Amino acid sequence: MIRSFLVAVSVVGSFLLAGCGQSAGDNCEGSGFVCQEDVLALECRGGVWRELPCRGPLGCRETDDAVRCDTSNNRVGDACASTAEGRGLCRADGLAVLECRQGVLEETASCAACTVNGDQVTCQP
Repeated sequence: MIRSFLVAVSVVGSFLLAGCGQSAGDNCEGSGFVCQEDVLALECRGGVWRELPCRGPLGCRETDDAVRCDTSNNRVGDACASTAEGRGLCRADGLAVLECRQGVLEETASCAACTVNGDQVTCQP
């Protein structure tokens, strides 16, 4: 029983430490994310670790099964994750929609008011 517990701890520990020592530009295999800093994630994309800013108040945080990057305050030109391709978010001032296109956030619409409800971004003219 004790042996099983130690194995489980080792597996979880290996998962969370997988990104330790990794830096943007380093080679990687497969896909995945790690928190590099409180406000910066790394994504393994195309065989290279790539920086993803997490400018929102929740920053970057790792749980047992996921890496969460709060992009709510990200800006035009910031890198975005492959999982965010084609998705939008409101610019921090709520006056425009930003969309992830080819790995970079682009402003796609100006608004009087931008709101997000789940995965739905609404831009009021």
